[in-house]
Amino acid sequence: MNTIEIIPFEEKYAQYFYDLNADWLKKYFYIEPYDEKVLSNPKQYVIDPGGFIFFAKYNTEIVGVFSLINQKTFFELSKMAVSPKYQGFKIGQQLMDFTINFAKEKGWDSITLYSHRSLKAAIQLYKKLGFKEIPVEKDSHYERADIKMLLEL
Repeated sequence: MNTIEIIPFEEKYAQYFYDLNADWLKKYFYIEPYDEKVLSNPKQYVIDPGGFIFFAKYNTEIVGVFSLINQKTFFELSKMAVSPKYQGFKIGQQLMDFTINFAKEKGWDSITLYSHRSLKAAIQLYKKLGFKEIPVEKDSHYERADIKMLLEL
C-alpha cells in the first residue's frame, strides 16, 4: 500500500498547484480565465477568502492536489489533480476521503463540486461517495461544467 501524506498549502508548493492542475486541464479541456486567475494566485483566491489547499505527498514528491474554495454560501471542492504517473494508485480516492473527513471536522453541511460528464471515472467515484447531482446554475464560473454535485454531510 502506498503511503500518501496529505499536507496543507505552503507558498513553496504553489507551483505544484499550478502545474498539476494546468497539465490536467490541458489534457481534458483548456485553461479558462477563471482557472488561470485561481491557479496563478492561490493565496489570494483560495486561502485568503477562507479556503484550503492540500497536497498529496508520496515520499518527497508532490503527486496530487485539491482545494476547497469558500464560495460564501458553500465550499467547492475544486482544482483536484493527480500526477499522470501516479494515476491508478487510488490517490484520488484518498484525497476524497480526506476531504470528506476534513469537512465533517469543520462542521460543514455539504461539499459541492462542478465537473464534466466526460470524466466518467471521476463522476463514478463521486457517486460512490454519496454525491448527488443538482442543477448547474446558468452563470457558473466554469464554461466546461455540465454537472454539479452535492454531498450532504
